Amino acid sequence: MSPWKRQQLTIPPNSLRAWVRLAAWEFWMGMLVYGALHFGTHLVITAPDSIVTVFDFTNCYATPPAVQPCEHIAYRAGALNVAFTLWCGVLLIAAAAWLLWELWSAVAPKPITDEFLKLLDDSFGRSWRRPRSWPWARMVWAYGFTLVGATSALWLGLVISAVNSSGLAKGPTPHVETSQRFRPIQ
Repeated sequence: MSPWKRQQLTIPPNSLRAWVRLAAWEFWMGMLVYGALHFGTHLVITAPDSIVTVFDFTNCYATPPAVQPCEHIAYRAGALNVAFTLWCGVLLIAAAAWLLWELWSAVAPKPITDEFLKLLDDSFGRSWRRPRSWPWARMVWAYGFTLVGATSALWLGLVISAVNSSGLAKGPTPHVETSQRFRPIQ
């Protein structure tokens, strides 16, 4: 079930076992692609949140007249953390692209060995300017079950998120009484 121990796939599948192998492998790859894209984009988007700014308010509490500006930035830290988080996010997105390329190359047609058929393919093969000549069948074989795996991983994440945000996963909320009662002493 790993992308680096790929077994020979039969396209189009000729038996039930070949169909199951193709569906399971592409489903697994779809979940991996979704996970890499999701966490990679999340890391890239949230990387700037790692910057920590420390303010120095000592001049604001001085005796009047206070020295302006009051909000003095002492220092900022976390730039290296931002760079590392961005790098990890970009690597995860690159891993997702690599997995998509693995799916595309797994369903590559067998090379043409006859010289006359090569000449025909070069002359009348696909042209990227004509969508009717695009490899639609190869795209369906490469990404059909992968889309199902990515969609199921998305739905699984949404279900887990919904359960976590519902009242089922939360503990009891403590209630603290903050009012006081004053009575005159008699």
